[in-house]
Amino acid sequence: MAEPVALAALALDAGLGWPARLHARTGHPVGAFARLVSGCERCWNRRGYGDFARRVLGTATVALLIAFAALGALTVECAIRWGVGPLAWPVLALAAWPALAQRSLDDHVRPVIAALARDDLPAARKAVGRIVGRDTAALDHAGIARAAIESLAESFCDGVVAPLFWLLVLGLPGAWAYKAVNTADSLIGHPEPPLRAFGWAAARGDDLLNLAPARLSALLLCLAGGGGWRTVWRDHARHASPNAGWPEAAMAGVLGVRLAGPACYDGQVLDKPWIGAGGEAGLAALIAARRVYVRACGLGWLIAGGMAWLA
Repeated sequence: MAEPVALAALALDAGLGWPARLHARTGHPVGAFARLVSGCERCWNRRGYGDFARRVLGTATVALLIAFAALGALTVECAIRWGVGPLAWPVLALAAWPALAQRSLDDHVRPVIAALARDDLPAARKAVGRIVGRDTAALDHAGIARAAIESLAESFCDGVVAPLFWLLVLGLPGAWAYKAVNTADSLIGHPEPPLRAFGWAAARGDDLLNLAPARLSALLLCLAGGGGWRTVWRDHARHASPNAGWPEAAMAGVLGVRLAGPACYDGQVLDKPWIGAGGEAGLAALIAARRVYVRACGLGWLIAGGMAWLA
């Protein structure tokens, strides 16, 4: 049996998440990526630069970030293997653990469920506002549930499947390079000026690294929910992202609800197409989505354990 690094990292994340006390003392590793991206953006995304210059400098930012993350992780992995030897895998699991976000996603969804169960819309809007980018002040019961389900489905890919996939494929350097690019995309990969040109490489890089994980996410959600295949095939392309539509369509199909649709961002309503052909989402659908998410994470554990056994 090969080293069960990924399986042990999943277990650590599920059991501990990223503890608040640890975060208060050390922060989180992605914070270093965010500081590097923000520093480059301040220095290189100048008002007087044209789109071509911004795109080149944005590409250089992503290249620098990947080198920092991948080479740093490779150095750590080599040091652990050299220093610890045959029993290096538990330490490697500790180094991979922060790249995963199973527990964090669940911890953010549970307060939304609790607030909706109390019919406390202000608290539910505040809770869902921590995990979505849209305006939440005017969301009704269905809008809150729909936003939370969409975020859970999309983040299942970004926070669980994709880092696990790259950890299994390329080890620590793969997992942390993915987290670096994903962090850059969240900070600068926006379609609006002044970040449109500068963040082009971050957005395209994130799209590329999520091609396989997004489709794997949809597969796992459909298997965990026992359906949704037709909705995935029909509706995955209705999302603006080439990847996010896959897990969202899978979750919509599994739950029998419709997701996406019109949403308000910075006071402007975007008329996004609907994903799924079911009814309105609600508390019951959100509770069911969490159960599907937990089962899908369990399938990820089986994949990690199976690959360790077969390797």
